[in-house]
Amino acid sequence: MSTQKYVLCIDNKDCEDLEKRKIYQAIQDKKAEQDGYLRVIDESGEDYLYPQSYFVFVQLPIEAQQALAAT
Repeated sequence: MSTQKYVLCIDNKDCEDLEKRKIYQAIQDKKAEQDGYLRVIDESGEDYLYPQSYFVFVQLPIEAQQALAAT
């Protein structure tokens, strides 16, 4: 199983599809990261680019990662 990356939303200014204090899955996008953005699967279920400053990376236990991947 590949290791998933997860982020905690700490800001959602002008972003209706993000909730503060919620954990989201991040998808690696090196070009976006170079430009200061993260690709995140938001409340719509789709992945979009958001400012990196809206998130902090979190490390979840394997059990939590498996539970999130199953949903």
